[in-house]
Amino acid sequence: MSYIADTLNNLIHQTAFFNITFGNVIMIFVACVFLYLAIAKQYEPLLLTPIAFGMLLVNIYPDIMSPIGADGTAGGLLYYFYLLDEWAILPSLIFMGVGAMTDFGPLIANPKSFLLGAAAQFGIFAAYFGAILLGFNDKAAAAVSIIGGADGPTSIFLASKLGQTALLGPIAVAAYSYMSLVPIIQPPIMKLLTTEEERKIKMAQLRPVSKLEKILFPIIVTIVVCLILPTTAPLVGMLMLGNLFRESGVVRQLQETASNALMYIVVILLGTSVGATTSAEAFLNWDTIKIVVLGLVAFMFGTAAGVLFGKLMCILTKGKVNPLIGSAGVSAVPMAARVSQKVGAEADPTNFLLMHAMGPNVAGVIGTAVAAGTFMAIFGVF
Repeated sequence: MSYIADTLNNLIHQTAFFNITFGNVIMIFVACVFLYLAIAKQYEPLLLTPIAFGMLLVNIYPDIMSPIGADGTAGGLLYYFYLLDEWAILPSLIFMGVGAMTDFGPLIANPKSFLLGAAAQFGIFAAYFGAILLGFNDKAAAAVSIIGGADGPTSIFLASKLGQTALLGPIAVAAYSYMSLVPIIQPPIMKLLTTEEERKIKMAQLRPVSKLEKILFPIIVTIVVCLILPTTAPLVGMLMLGNLFRESGVVRQLQETASNALMYIVVILLGTSVGATTSAEAFLNWDTIKIVVLGLVAFMFGTAAGVLFGKLMCILTKGKVNPLIGSAGVSAVPMAARVSQKVGAEADPTNFLLMHAMGPNVAGVIGTAVAAGTFMAIFGVF
């Protein structure tokens, strides 16, 4: 009889109810909110669903993220996924998939879009100085500030390269959350900084881009950017390789794999491992609150800077540029470009800005990678 009682007692104490903390309950609630946003509201569900589920798992069963023991004891399942983040493998593969999925034609047709993409990076450097003022050291401040580009893979890449693994979870979750919330955060800023007349501006159709231009673009960008900032090679190089798969027309199988099967596998691994870094002990602290606030401020500043630079271009071109496309200079591809289209269509249903906004959007991806490479160069990290 005592054997049965001991067995039942052991089984009961093995349940999560005896180990769960109030902090875990809070994080489980946050995970459920994220799942609601992903499934019911469809805010970047491909990213937010695995992130939220990883968050849910680690706060019910923390050992799923336990590291490899000194005696060789196996680590938790999601810890092995997380190592691929820490080694910057998954962020680089994500960039290859993005390149394989994205048409760089609008950027090639309108090279001035690079200026809008560059302007939107202002939020990153504003957040860097803000993070310094809030007490982060220089490397931590750089890792936090990159959230302003609304680029999750770059945020993870830079945090791991700068050795800020303790902050990687909050940084990644903040970056992906703001990517998902682009349709909510950006429109009020865009409307505040533009007039209805500006939002109604119709832009001339982009010139056709030849196949040769599309093939040469990723090669030339790789050579130029990586010669100037070699540290950007893992991100810019993979982005351009994926795009070369797409545009060359001779490796259709590689392009389809990079943009579909491989991309989705990487998203699952990256999303669940990022979510699994948000245990209550690691996430519920003042540093996390600072990171979330700084990330939001950086993203808002980046959006505002892009729109304001778009207004400047509108003035200089005598009304030929719709300022709304400047907001797409952040890296959330293609969500930010879709938001530019949506806000423009609200002012005039016949206004089609999507392809014009894709230019700054692609430029923003490159710009954020360059910003990350710049920080790495400053701190002597390779």
